[in-house]
Amino acid sequence: MTQFESSVKTIPARTETIFNMLADLNNLEKIRDRIPADKVKDFTFDTDSCSFTVAPVGPMKISIVEREPHKTIKFGSGNSPVPFHLWIQLLPLSETESKMKLTVRAELNPFIQKMVSKPLQEGIEKMAEVLAAIPYNG
Repeated sequence: MTQFESSVKTIPARTETIFNMLADLNNLEKIRDRIPADKVKDFTFDTDSCSFTVAPVGPMKISIVEREPHKTIKFGSGNSPVPFHLWIQLLPLSETESKMKLTVRAELNPFIQKMVSKPLQEGIEKMAEVLAAIPYNG
């Protein structure tokens, strides 16, 4: 397994508020306009999963496989050419601030790893930036 981690983001909201927003994928509607249409197409979601098409990878689906209230949301890949898991980890800083980090573990053979490591790292960092920019308290 190859692991990729985002940088730690500080979010001006309580971990409970962030968790409740991110643990229901219907809330992705609030950030739909921030998803780059040239990279992600056919974006659909429900409470526990989301599906999309990413060029040049193709159709993908991720589903929430575990929720640890106010701490971790774990996702598993469904229709994906490369099996992977994604974690969103939350940690309280204070009554009004939290830390967040994303981690992806993927089963990559050495050839594929060289080709996708940089785009995957950039993608997870961009995803962390978008999630950190959500107005959780508004």
